[in-house]
Amino acid sequence: MTSKKYKLLLMVFMFLATATFAQTGGGYDIYDSSVVPANRMGQQNEFWNNSYDFPAKPRNQWEIGGSLGLFNVSGDVSTKPLTFPNFDLHIRKAFGYVFSLRLQYLNAQGKGQNWTAASGYTNNTAWAGYNSGVVYYNYKTQLQDLGLQGIVTLNNIRFHKQKTGIVLYAGAGIGVSAFDTKINALDANGAPYLALFQKVYAQYGGGTYKQRKDIRKALKDGMDDTYETQAQNENTRRPIIGNKTLKPSGTVLAGVAFKLSKRVNLALEDRITFIKTDLLDGQEWEETNTLTRDFDSYNYASLGINVNIGSKAVEPLWWLNPLDYAYSELNNPKHMKLPKPVFNDADGDGVIDELDREPNTPAGCPVDTHGVTKDTDGDGVPDCKDKQLITPTECQPVDADGVGKCPDPACCKNMAAVVTNPCPTDYPSVTFKNGSSSLSTDAKALLATAAAKMKASPTCNISIDGYPEASKASQSLAQKRLDAIKNYLVEKEGISADRISTNPVVGGGDKNIIDIKSN
Repeated sequence: MTSKKYKLLLMVFMFLATATFAQTGGGYDIYDSSVVPANRMGQQNEFWNNSYDFPAKPRNQWEIGGSLGLFNVSGDVSTKPLTFPNFDLHIRKAFGYVFSLRLQYLNAQGKGQNWTAASGYTNNTAWAGYNSGVVYYNYKTQLQDLGLQGIVTLNNIRFHKQKTGIVLYAGAGIGVSAFDTKINALDANGAPYLALFQKVYAQYGGGTYKQRKDIRKALKDGMDDTYETQAQNENTRRPIIGNKTLKPSGTVLAGVAFKLSKRVNLALEDRITFIKTDLLDGQEWEETNTLTRDFDSYNYASLGINVNIGSKAVEPLWWLNPLDYAYSELNNPKHMKLPKPVFNDADGDGVIDELDREPNTPAGCPVDTHGVTKDTDGDGVPDCKDKQLITPTECQPVDADGVGKCPDPACCKNMAAVVTNPCPTDYPSVTFKNGSSSLSTDAKALLATAAAKMKASPTCNISIDGYPEASKASQSLAQKRLDAIKNYLVEKEGISADRISTNPVVGGGDKNIIDIKSN
């Protein structure tokens, strides 16, 4: 009957796991007010209105579950291989992302059988039928306990991952344990196992660790499984519930849960319970007929299935990462108030201070994309103050106005006479933008300077040279630029067209610069 009950319970667990299996998930919508209880809506409203930094804690589901497990007692009598099955039922509630409380009921059975013979058994009343020889201590304990445990989740607060499908936990608690221990001291006829015990003792003596399996097998073959004799107990000093001894107990536990879906998880757990009695195995006497004075304990290792229950609630908080919302808001702000960006330009040159390499540009001076004052001829005087915009390199350094002093040609230093109005040679070069043949304002200013020099030397002519690449497109663009310069000098500055010649130098390599030279 008992076996059928455990099989039915296992079938129920498997059905729940199969029926509710789904893709695992995590987290919840911080703006979903349906999961916030009414008594916390005030805090949630303050959070929405940005008058409080923290959202309200959501309503979270309860966990109910059960498990099947292996049970054994640690006492004065050697435990038999772990007995199975045993079961527990529990209900658990989270009070935060780390701490939760669990109420657990355990129903278990443990057995023990010594493989060493004992002769100091006379003080144990359960073995009163034995007045000579040796005995082999044994017991069977039926136990139930009810405990309240505080459980701490160890790994749901994660800095580099939103969620996990595995949760590690540990805990401790207090409770009460009710147990009834009996021993197998008599055979089916109600007679002690004197002959059997003496036979085994004669064959193996005190027994060695290597002989333990053979000794236990010999005892099992010669004994029944009735456990008919009440083990030693604490008599009238013990609290009793039904026919069981009732004792306070303390528990420590550790486990790992594996998430199958938002509603279902599997848990592998081990718990050790310490109970304030030395009679869980029915034996408290040493061979010297003195009390051992140490308390027994028992262990329950289990595999269980847990189900989360509750509507309009998030998962139990130990499955959620409390940093989820904070990291999400940092990565993609939806709620926090962000100030409007301010881009200062202290010197008013059109380049913001964060990118300005010259933060104190004089007013009215043109700058490049880095906020640095333009200096076309590189003479150290900005264009806005340079009275000689294009100063040849050989005429530098320049004065404060950007005007250079060109040296006299070596051939003319010793000439007694000075040629009147020689043809000038310091005509400027004109630079065009890529692909353009339009004259810029700077280019027109340079051409006005060239025109003034030609007017001062009416007998001098000039040549306008371009340096296109070998392609037809480059040569065509160069010719347009030459014509634009010539037309400007003729039409705008009044220079005679026959004083100007154009000359495209194919293959010159510098397609954006046009030189004006004395002809």
